[in-house]
Amino acid sequence: MLQIYCKNINLSKEFQEGSSLLDIYKGFKLEMPYGPVSAKVNNKVEGLTYKAFNNKDVEFLDILSSSGMRTYVRSLFFILCKAVEELYPKGEILLQHPVSKGYYCSLRIGRRVTLDDVAQIKQHMKKIIEEDIPFHRVECHTEEAVKLFKKKGMYDKVKLLKTTGNIYAFYYTLGDSVDYYYGSLLPRTSYVKLFDIVKYYDGILLRIPNRKHPEMLEDMVKQKKMLDVFKEHLHWQEIMGVSTVGDFNEVIQHGHATDLINVSEALQEKKIAKIADEIYKRGNIKLILISGPSSSGKTTFSKRLSIQLMTNGLRPFSISLDNYFVDREHTPLDEKGEYDYESLSALDLEFFNRQLTDLLRGEEVELPRFNFSTGKREFKGDYLRIDENMVLILEGIHALNPDLTPHIPAENKYKVYVSALTTIMLDNHNYIPTTDNRLLRRIIRDYNYRGYSAEDTIRRWPSVRAGEEKWIFPFQENADAMFNSALLFEVSVLKSHVEPILNQVPQCSSAYSEAYRLRKFLQYFLPVQDRDLPPTSLLREFLGGSSFKY
Repeated sequence: MLQIYCKNINLSKEFQEGSSLLDIYKGFKLEMPYGPVSAKVNNKVEGLTYKAFNNKDVEFLDILSSSGMRTYVRSLFFILCKAVEELYPKGEILLQHPVSKGYYCSLRIGRRVTLDDVAQIKQHMKKIIEEDIPFHRVECHTEEAVKLFKKKGMYDKVKLLKTTGNIYAFYYTLGDSVDYYYGSLLPRTSYVKLFDIVKYYDGILLRIPNRKHPEMLEDMVKQKKMLDVFKEHLHWQEIMGVSTVGDFNEVIQHGHATDLINVSEALQEKKIAKIADEIYKRGNIKLILISGPSSSGKTTFSKRLSIQLMTNGLRPFSISLDNYFVDREHTPLDEKGEYDYESLSALDLEFFNRQLTDLLRGEEVELPRFNFSTGKREFKGDYLRIDENMVLILEGIHALNPDLTPHIPAENKYKVYVSALTTIMLDNHNYIPTTDNRLLRRIIRDYNYRGYSAEDTIRRWPSVRAGEEKWIFPFQENADAMFNSALLFEVSVLKSHVEPILNQVPQCSSAYSEAYRLRKFLQYFLPVQDRDLPPTSLLREFLGGSSFKY
């Protein structure tokens, strides 16, 4: 018999050796309205068909958790793939990126996708779900899996498995369908309770349950600009022949890492120069507003944009929103009763707008400095008057919020949204979350420059993400330009820096499951050294060695 400790109810119980997580869930008589969909076993996420042969700590997860939702989405996508395979034997579907609170998929069936196609696929998915087909995980020698995927014509998976160098691999089956997913799946198709697919521009959008209220679907949010940025980069990658991690690893093996670095960096610089040219051509821009989520590289982008603006004969001057905080005793409190510095109300908007208006009128103002020790605004004789060649650059989480600068005429403002929008895919059915890209950057920066461990950063990350959902993402489509700060080679460069930091997270920590997931994910990438990164590279903001001062 085994001793299983259930963290959900803080109880231990004996179970037969070889009991599955589903058996254990039933044995504890748990009732989860939105689960279970997976479980943490000794702080490692496993599927519900996992069998225990030793004493374990178990915590069951539902789709309210990030990990549980990933399991749900992967399983749902496999059902979608099976439906497409059966309806269009010569067709192909690619899960490309998250957008509009769902997942954009490219359906390639040799012609334009119609509403009729979408309705047929949805109906077939419902049929697969009703048939209650089990998902099976099959472990085998990597060579065997490679042969299977070759036979199926799934060369994206062949490249991925061959270049990662593991002796053993696994794949999943769903009836006669075979696929590869880098995380756990649900036990059976009947576990999918809610979904939708709709025609979305030239592809389809897979809609998923709301993350807080799973009995309803996420609201669709129009994100045409975001979609265009993703598609622009995907098109460029297809031209380069590097759409998946397997493609990328082959390029590295053939010794072309430096070429990829140089081309990717040049592409970013070209984009920044294009934004600077657009600002110059408009002629009446006096305020450039830059926003984006944590670890997007906003600061380096601002500095590189400033250089490009100067080549156009403009003189950029940076203003920090931090200097416009209200005095600390007037700072709003969050639900925990702590100072909420991320709230828009933490800023003295009236004073800030008055100074901006005065500056745009050609008047001289004395800029404030906020003393974080005393929690008070101070004036140190920093005077500013802007002339016709000067532009103000303002970077901050609220920069695209219309309520930040309501009194500044729209024709005098240019808004830029910066984010690390990862466009390379693991393979055609496994996208790389953009949040993972940013989290890896932040873990490295926090460790190197702020004295935080990976454990600290991972624990704080949900709070950071909640702030982004509230103050940044709702306003991203307000941007005049979107800049993708992710680099094609990035994860391979971050890998050697972040792995030793992630290895320090102890197994007993609540952050271990996330650290373990990131470590497993990084195993798919061949490492690339950072010696060929230019000193102006956006990644230098996180890795060090930048020619800019921060």
